[in-house]
Amino acid sequence: MRLGESPTPEILDPIERVSRDELAAVQLERLQWTLDHAYRNVPFYRARFDEHGVHPRDCKEPADLAKFPFTTKQDLRDNYPFGMFAVPREEVSRVHASSGTTGKPTVVGYTSRDIEIWSDVMARSIRAAGGRRGDIVHVAYGYGLFTGGLGAHYGAERLGCTVVPVSGGMTPRQVQLITDFRPSVIMVTPSYMLALADEFEAQGIDARASSLKVGIFGAEPWTEEMRKEIEERFDLHAVDIYGLSEVMGPGIAQECVETKDGLHIWEDHFLPETVDPFTGEVADEGELVFTSLTKEALPIIRYRTRDLTKLLPGTARPAFRRMEKVTGRTDDMIILRGVNVFPTQIEEIVLRTPGLSPHFQVHLTRPGRLDVMTVKVESRPGFTGHDEAAAALSRAVKDTVGVSVEVEIVAPETLERSVGKLKRVLDKRDN
Repeated sequence: MRLGESPTPEILDPIERVSRDELAAVQLERLQWTLDHAYRNVPFYRARFDEHGVHPRDCKEPADLAKFPFTTKQDLRDNYPFGMFAVPREEVSRVHASSGTTGKPTVVGYTSRDIEIWSDVMARSIRAAGGRRGDIVHVAYGYGLFTGGLGAHYGAERLGCTVVPVSGGMTPRQVQLITDFRPSVIMVTPSYMLALADEFEAQGIDARASSLKVGIFGAEPWTEEMRKEIEERFDLHAVDIYGLSEVMGPGIAQECVETKDGLHIWEDHFLPETVDPFTGEVADEGELVFTSLTKEALPIIRYRTRDLTKLLPGTARPAFRRMEKVTGRTDDMIILRGVNVFPTQIEEIVLRTPGLSPHFQVHLTRPGRLDVMTVKVESRPGFTGHDEAAAALSRAVKDTVGVSVEVEIVAPETLERSVGKLKRVLDKRDN
């Protein structure tokens, strides 16, 4: 199969070929099992269900899930470290955890079967992105407690690929290994992919002539403008992958290379909803909520991801609904003088401004009574029209977003790079 073509049926998993009604039957059976499993084995869920007057038997159809209470990141922190596990700790084969930079980390556990399922959905994701058995896959996601590296690694191996487990950092060496090993697939954050593009250029190597054909990018929101930038600089297909550790890790949803029209959610394992982020009521679009359907160690019920998106019908995989690219997070939203601003809005404008690179940060300060937003952006190498670019960016933000910002253009390689999730917003206000 050439990239961009629809896959032949024999390439797909059997579940990818079912009808929507057949998938719904699988979902209901697994949902009922999950609710019962959580209620019987997790004291937190038993108490929370009882408090809300619901019981697993109340779920007669998927729509009944709306009767059940949400789970939040704080719930996982309150039950740190192993209080959310539904199996004895001795049956947990692996744990992952968030960084815990804003409090206790969220800890998630996996049985051996959980890891098998995770590997399966990651293999399915890599295949949907255009990867095939025998491909060399360069994994530049971080390894360790972060789920990205090991999730990608196990999935690529399950698909039958050769894995290069580089992890993050050592950017010059990454370029050397890509040049020498000639991988066809790379899995990394989109912001770090652009750092790799800069390193290719610094070494005098044409990134467009590299062996890379597919880039699978996740772990942070990114825009269509960033997709165009990556595809142009590398001459590859840039596709989106979605996941979060509390639900499983990467591989919850994947953009298909033949359509690139949103991420197909693997709904045989993860049941999605969207809710109004303020009221919690089910809505056509809003905050993404997930319920796991097959997890043994840590079943998760109606987990509020804080990611904002919209659910759409399936296309390349008709039975599986799609989610639009995440436009932002409720906890990343900046309220500046009464206007809601998301970093992705700034990114779109930066990438449309001649002379500016995709590397930027938003700094929030409060020198007086009013908040001030300063956008710091690196220029492209050799660009000298800083004043004109700053004025153009400031005007575009005002016209598009509706807020006045200060703009500071800085030299290339000035802002801190990230090998994991890029820190876009630095809030220096005294609250």
